[in-house]
Amino acid sequence: MNRSAPLPSIEILKQQARRLRAELNAAGTAINHSRSLELLARQLGFKDWNTLHATIGNQSPACPVTPGQRVSGYYLGQPFNGEIRALESYSQTDRFRIALHFDEPVDVVTFESFSAYRQRVSCFIGRDGKTIEKTSNGEPQLRLQL
Repeated sequence: MNRSAPLPSIEILKQQARRLRAELNAAGTAINHSRSLELLARQLGFKDWNTLHATIGNQSPACPVTPGQRVSGYYLGQPFNGEIRALESYSQTDRFRIALHFDEPVDVVTFESFSAYRQRVSCFIGRDGKTIEKTSNGEPQLRLQL
């Protein structure tokens, strides 16, 4: 099957199947959860749930942002607004390398008598829009507001 858009996660599809089951049961057509999964898979053009599940397991995870997208968040504890300039996905991982250009430079130093401004940074984020790397206070180095 040739798909242009990535499929939702398995968790999202299972939620959709639960809603489908609830709607059909409310309308008087009682079905079990496995039947709702099969119906959902067919609606998406797959032979059955197992085929859909295998396809999702083999696709690269979806990134929460796209190149050119306007974003806001916190970098090293400082608020920012900016644009995603570049994005690189790493196959079969939940990490993405992004390059950000901040609208205004961000002072990345908290020491009063010294400043260091950054306007363009790159880092690795997860699907949650956060870096795994933490600052000394335990916060992610970068946190996008998704």
